[in-house]
Amino acid sequence: MSATINDVAKEAGVSPSTVSKVLNNWSTISEETTRKVQDAIQRLDYTPNARAVSFARKSSNNILFLTSLEKEQAYLNPHMFEIMCGVHKALTDAQYTMMLTDTSNEGEKGSTVKRMMAQKCADGMIIHGSAINEETASIIVKEQYPHIIVGKPTFENELCWVDTNHALAGQYAAKHMLSMGYERIAFIGGCRTDHISMQRQRGFLGRMFDYGCSVPDSYIRYTNSSLEESYQASYDVLSSHKEIEAVVCENNLIAIGCLQAVRALSLKIPDNLGFLTFDRYPYAGIMTPIPTVVDINMYDLGVQAGTMMVQKLHHPSMQIQSFITLPVLCQGESTRRMD
Repeated sequence: MSATINDVAKEAGVSPSTVSKVLNNWSTISEETTRKVQDAIQRLDYTPNARAVSFARKSSNNILFLTSLEKEQAYLNPHMFEIMCGVHKALTDAQYTMMLTDTSNEGEKGSTVKRMMAQKCADGMIIHGSAINEETASIIVKEQYPHIIVGKPTFENELCWVDTNHALAGQYAAKHMLSMGYERIAFIGGCRTDHISMQRQRGFLGRMFDYGCSVPDSYIRYTNSSLEESYQASYDVLSSHKEIEAVVCENNLIAIGCLQAVRALSLKIPDNLGFLTFDRYPYAGIMTPIPTVVDINMYDLGVQAGTMMVQKLHHPSMQIQSFITLPVLCQGESTRRMD
């Protein structure tokens, strides 16, 4: 059996990451350590894999950004562009280029990652959470390829990822509504398979329960986030539960559908109904009245992902699994303290 990088590390009395740095000609490694590693390589007749050889020769100073670019993706996933812009800013500041790569047409899960790694066209990958799956994750971990996932994967993994704490955002929403005196609150969310929506819902319901204001199941509606379903779900819950004092919408598009239902029922915000939504981008600026919002800076999330990608390249053994970018409550005109 041929020698591995771990065998070389053991023979030289150093860590595998140090062997990798020697192979990549890092200037921070001492001459003595470099000599020990090179002697171990010669004794074991170790042949670095293709990726190690490529990195040893030169760095491409290019990072891949992998995501789905299907038609209407900007409408279905509006935060992706903000994240991507933040990533681009961080990489540009660090003198890296960014190459956008589409994963939507791959016939076999993980084939895009395999192809891009084989082409050796980048030093690492930043992958939007919607484009990661267990097959892709297995390939990345096996090859120890530098990467950052934007969005915590929904399966057990050894990946490096950054995310924002959506459950905490839900808690912020509940805390604010309770502080305004609202207790009977409806929640209009996305579908049950939408990880972000469910996290926000759990945080909201959990904090409501903590304060002794449990939310009946009949106050909760699930939608596909379309205007049509959001309108119908909001209309149904508000018309059948006239005691409801406020409504929380899980995203901007749901909020627009909800506002249409509110108008159809001749209700006024905030006179008859409190109203809160998540995310200022992209539609909060055109809503009337100005909504109270629990906002998460997705641009900053992208900046943090790009910055950590660069750190990962300089410290390959670094494991990153972190919630970053805290939510912020932005008081608008749609909630006010009840008498």
